Amino acid sequence: MTIVEKEFAVKNEFPKFGAGDTVTVHYKIKEGNKERIQQFRGVVIQRSGELHTETFTVRKMSGNIGVERIFPIASPFIDQIEVNKHGKVRRARNSNKELTKKRKAIHLISLFLCLFFKN
Repeated sequence: MTIVEKEFAVKNEFPKFGAGDTVTVHYKIKEGNKERIQQFRGVVIQRSGELHTETFTVRKMSGNIGVERIFPIASPFIDQIEVNKHGKVRRARNSNKELTKKRKAIHLISLFLCLFFKN
């Protein structure tokens, strides 16, 4: 099976990047008979898999809503990947932003409940 996978694997040359890096992914989109390139810029949360089954997850903020998108490395629809900024993180899945917001909300709720029910 691995021989067949090596033969038919798509060879793409992208720069080295990892979790914490800010990247811009130029992605080809077909609309009817037209094809255009859409740019998706965000922070790489994780990379998983190996060789041609490898994927990476990019998270960006669109307005006040967080949008995550999973891109396969071997996808023929990825035109190019630009590394805008290198970041240093301790873990491969960087979900600190989500956790901090949840902790702040829980802290505010508990503070409100303590003040409200204080006798």
